Amino acid sequence: MPRFVKLATLEELPVGSAKEVEFEGRVYAIYNVEGVISAIDGICPHQGGPLAEGTVEGTTVTCPWHGWQFEIRTGKTPLGSKIKQAVYEVKVEGHDVLVAVP
Repeated sequence: MPRFVKLATLEELPVGSAKEVEFEGRVYAIYNVEGVISAIDGICPHQGGPLAEGTVEGTTVTCPWHGWQFEIRTGKTPLGSKIKQAVYEVKVEGHDVLVAVP
């Protein structure tokens, strides 16, 4: 069962920003898109690119290494239904960003 852990603060995630966080051997990409905080697996499944460093347009992130794209809130990609990035539930308590980690 997942548990919520603090991986960032709102001060570290101004609107339009992203942050990469490693926790217990897993890399998370946390985004603030129009005031909504989202978290996905931070490693692109193609060749391990850092998704938190990718360009975000709307709610789509583009991997900086080879251009693979993922919808930040669903993990879906236009590359087909067999590929999906893990998405993690997020809660904001005060200024703390809590992510449900496995």
